[in-house]
Amino acid sequence: MPGLDYFRETETTQAIAPVVTQEPVESEPSSPADTMPIDNGLTPAPGVYYNPRLDPKNYLEGPLSWNPSTRLRQLLARPGIVVAPGICDGISARCALEAGFDCMYQSGAATTASRLGMPDLAIATLNDFVQSAQMVCSLNPSVPVIADADTGFGGPAMVARTVTQYARAGVAGLHIEDQVQTKRCGHLLGKQVVSREEFITRIRAAVIARDSIPGGSDFVIIGRTDSAQVLGMEEAIIRLKLAADAGADVCFIEGVRTAELLKSTVAALAPKPVLVNVISGGLTPSFTCQEAEEMGAKIIIFSLVSCVAAVHGIRAAMHSLKKTGTDFSSAKGMDPKAFFEVMGLHDVIELDAQAGGKAFEVV
Repeated sequence: MPGLDYFRETETTQAIAPVVTQEPVESEPSSPADTMPIDNGLTPAPGVYYNPRLDPKNYLEGPLSWNPSTRLRQLLARPGIVVAPGICDGISARCALEAGFDCMYQSGAATTASRLGMPDLAIATLNDFVQSAQMVCSLNPSVPVIADADTGFGGPAMVARTVTQYARAGVAGLHIEDQVQTKRCGHLLGKQVVSREEFITRIRAAVIARDSIPGGSDFVIIGRTDSAQVLGMEEAIIRLKLAADAGADVCFIEGVRTAELLKSTVAALAPKPVLVNVISGGLTPSFTCQEAEEMGAKIIIFSLVSCVAAVHGIRAAMHSLKKTGTDFSSAKGMDPKAFFEVMGLHDVIELDAQAGGKAFEVV
């Protein structure tokens, strides 16, 4: 695979991205200074991954790109928090787009539930996630989709394959976590995590794969740790600093339990952007978008917003149908055409007409 030499420019990396400079990354820092994030615009410290092409200052100006990964980097570099509602299928993605969201989040838990009808217990595979992402990202290819990639589904080679498959599907960025392969939802108890070294190996593999994509990819790598509930906040911060040094663009601490801990996490990891995951009833308080932004978070995701709403809505409709023998009340006046309009009916009709088709002149 091109780019597998992570610590020196190969013939391939010179042709693709001649400005990239990389130096050896240590899994274990020799001193606290080794884990400090680099300051934008300064020469990177020894042992810290740095790609000047991907420096946030390069994304501060200009119109938003049609490329979803580039657009996500622009949103991260500019003022304001990135709000990404969790989606579980095409219907929820259409509703998110209709509501005007600038970014969406393909939740692993929601995808597992929607595609397989199963809990988030390491049951869904890479193929399940990629197939879902291909469909979701095709609905509006310029809107960034951040996708859950669990543990990367295996060792370094599999992590790299995950990155390339997600990028080809149109995903703007993914997060890789430090749970063991038999992982679970980050807001359940009983989690186990791998060593620091194994976690950082996953991040390195993701970065290598991204940097090996021909043409120079803007794909965003997010390092996620679930270690706060297992090993404590201090260890979680150390892991995220190491992930940032290894090339993670964003840091994601799962299950942060208080506003004070979120604030201290943001301060410790600055200037790296921090992602916070809000699930109603989960380990993290139900921060609003405004509250999270005031605490310094750069991305807020609401992982289960769509699938929990779907359960409530569908359950109520099924009970109503069972009780009354009709779906009239649950339909709330939405006829088939109104439903299909949410699914992009007019876009399909317009395309057909522009191509000279006449099949949908009347619908």
